[in-house]
Parts: sequence; C-alpha cells; structure tokens
Amino acid sequence: MSWLADWAGYLPQMMSGLSVSLMIAAVSIVVGYPLGLVLSVMVSQKNLILRTIALAVVEVGRGAPALVILYLFYYGLPKFGIAFDSITAACLALIWNAAAYSSEIMRAGIQSVARGQREASNALGLSQRDTFFRIVMPQGMRSAIPGLMGVAIQMFQGTSLAYAIAVPELMKSAYNIGSEDFNYLEIFVLAGVCYAVISMPATWISVFFEKRLGQHT
Repeated sequence: MSWLADWAGYLPQMMSGLSVSLMIAAVSIVVGYPLGLVLSVMVSQKNLILRTIALAVVEVGRGAPALVILYLFYYGLPKFGIAFDSITAACLALIWNAAAYSSEIMRAGIQSVARGQREASNALGLSQRDTFFRIVMPQGMRSAIPGLMGVAIQMFQGTSLAYAIAVPELMKSAYNIGSEDFNYLEIFVLAGVCYAVISMPATWISVFFEKRLGQHT
C-alpha cells in the first residue's frame, strides 16, 4: 500500500513527461504515415532512381536502431551546421522510423488487392490515378490497419529512447524523480505501468480490428 501512496504523489510530475511522450508519438504518426504511403508508392514505381531512393530510405529506417537515428539527428547533423533541439530531433528520428515501417505495411496492403479489381476498373474506363485512389488504396489501407496500429504502439514506446538526449519525456521525468531519493524501483515500475496503461488497450483494439477484418474476408 505504501507504493500506491507514493505513486499518488509521483503521478502529477509523471504526467508532464507522459504528455511529451504522447506528443512526440502523435507527431511521428501523423507525419510518418503519409510519408510512408509516399515511400510505398515510390518503391512500387518502375523508375529505377525513385525506387532506389525510396528503398534506401526505407531500409535505413528499418535496419538502423531508432537510437542510432536519434543520435544522427541530434549529434551528427550539427557537424554540417544543421542543429535541432532535443524534442525536434526526437520527432524527426521517430518520423523516419514510422515512415519506414509503415511503408512496408502499406505496400503489402496495396499489393494484397486482387489484380482483377484493377482490370475491372480499367475496363470501366477509370484512369490509373482514379483506380489507385478510389479502388486500390482504400482496400489496401483497410487491410493495413492492424499493422499500422502496431507501429503506432511501437512509436509510443520508442519515445523512451528520447531520454538519451535529455527530452523531458516520461522516462526522463521518472529518472529525475527517482534521483531525488534514489527510489528508482518504485518510480520505474510506475513508468512501466504508465506505458502499459496506454499500450495494452491499443494492442487489444488492434487485435479486435484484425479479427473483424479476418471475419469479413
């Protein structure tokens, strides 16, 4: 019970860090997903230059650890005269990460649309643009929803890496509180609970959508 009493006192300070974590995650998703869609389309192009550029961006974003990308933006770019504050660097790193992962999920969803539907739309006289935006993309995005929700959870949890560059997010707030009395066990357990309270319901929603989509299919 003493832990619960202590947690009640810690929570107001933790909430400021949690709000920063949620903000960074929201920016990475809102900006990263549209970029992911653009990359997924570029990867599918016949133009070798566009395809190569998109593949490079996607593979680096997926292959390099998010912490490495974070350090690249915060510590690496100032060497070339490009400096970002810690929150901006964290947002940019997770945007790249979100775009890279979501692009592959979206590309898989788009490719899952039956070829016959494209042929039917061509027979009806629809242009390639209309076929993609009115027929292919809506169905592809629908099947990509569970995967994209999983990436969103990953982005929220990934905000904890921003602690490494002193972003005042949830983990940084937890560390600051713990350093006051060195009661790190209690405060880090509370931080884990805060992450779980948001991540677990999001996971359940993702599973629900996946089951509904499976039943519909």
